[in-house]
Amino acid sequence: MTEEIEMLQIKDTLVSLDVVERFFICDLGKCLGECCIEGDAGAPITKEEYEKLKEIVPVVWNDLMPQARKVIEEQGVGYIDEEGDLVTQIVDGRNCVFTCYGEGGMCQCAIEKAYRAGKTDFYKPISCHLYPLRLQELSRYTAVNFHRWKICKAAEVLGRAKGVRLYQFLKEPLIRRFGAEWYAELEQACKLYLEQYGD
Repeated sequence: MTEEIEMLQIKDTLVSLDVVERFFICDLGKCLGECCIEGDAGAPITKEEYEKLKEIVPVVWNDLMPQARKVIEEQGVGYIDEEGDLVTQIVDGRNCVFTCYGEGGMCQCAIEKAYRAGKTDFYKPISCHLYPLRLQELSRYTAVNFHRWKICKAAEVLGRAKGVRLYQFLKEPLIRRFGAEWYAELEQACKLYLEQYGD
């Protein structure tokens, strides 16, 4: 029966069923924040976020790796990647320039760290806050898709153990991006879908 529904349409978005069906809770003790390290490009950012990142560099400067500081000094906080998207700079083809490391080698976001310390009102780029969701702008809609890869396997295991779906885990960033009314509509659609098709 699930073949009859390929995605949920919520206002001007098309939401992948993975967002509804998948269980997910970030398990930083297992992955150590690998999503801020692995990959061949930085995190997608908007032009407004690019300007904000330039503003907060002095705030997070002391938490950044020496190599990251050098990259920012020489190349700035962002660049246009091979697909034509504006993204954050990376160090040595891996780390986002805004990563820092805590105890046990856990990767942290220097921007989020500063936010939690009350040093900035900017939490972090919305693409990072939404991860593992990725947004794709289509002609009439914004597609909301789950970027599934092996480093998040532990998060899927923990989410299933706790009974938390992906859309529930990402409630805060989804509201930040699309608004409370949109999320309420998504939540209702998810409940109806899972009542009919869920496991």
